[in-house]
Amino acid sequence: MGGSCLAERLSHYVRLSDAEQDSLAGLEEQDRAFRRGTTVIGENERPRELYIVRRGWLHSSVVLGNGSRQIMRFHFQGDILGLPLLAFADSPETVTAVTDAVLCPFSRERLAALISDHPRLAALILSLTVADRVALADRLASIGRTPARARVGALLCEVFARLRQLGAAREEAIQLPLTQEDIGDATGLTAVHVNRMMRGLAEDGIIERRNGYVRLLDEKRLVAESNFTDRTGIETGWLPAAK
Repeated sequence: MGGSCLAERLSHYVRLSDAEQDSLAGLEEQDRAFRRGTTVIGENERPRELYIVRRGWLHSSVVLGNGSRQIMRFHFQGDILGLPLLAFADSPETVTAVTDAVLCPFSRERLAALISDHPRLAALILSLTVADRVALADRLASIGRTPARARVGALLCEVFARLRQLGAAREEAIQLPLTQEDIGDATGLTAVHVNRMMRGLAEDGIIERRNGYVRLLDEKRLVAESNFTDRTGIETGWLPAAK
């Protein structure tokens, strides 16, 4: 895909034309390194750039009125960061590097040109953005209506589903760089509660934790217990033809 991480991600859904691949590669002409814990985009700031993730894990979060943090979304290779900036001048969320990361910055104007030149890519990016929002709605419903164990299980299922699509979940195991606080802030739980739920899943033979890795031993049971729906597959039959 010409070295474009976004092109590689989109190619899971459609066969990209040479022109589409070239235009996507143009968004990733530069890259920038960020250390773990760095704020890439700050809430209520006015950043001028969006980013494509080339390497690393990041998350988007908001700070609530009581000072607590709610993690809304985790971001992996090929994801676009900063899409809310297409609708708002000030960022409604903070994007933070969970691990050391490499990102490719690009302007809104570059994205506007891509949309104008390649409506199929625009429609596909829109579809994936909608799918992300549906996945977020699933998790918020889980937080409001399911037990703690189901919340943690659903988050693990979501991470595995997304990384599996990237080819990063080998032998049903992933390196999980998230702290218990990170998982808690994504599921509305305390770090102590997360530790208890993870330990229970391991003791019941559903997952295995070792040296920073998590392995799925009984994914079918985890999916059933968590009432998880995989949102990585989308409908593409309606997309316009490539130009």
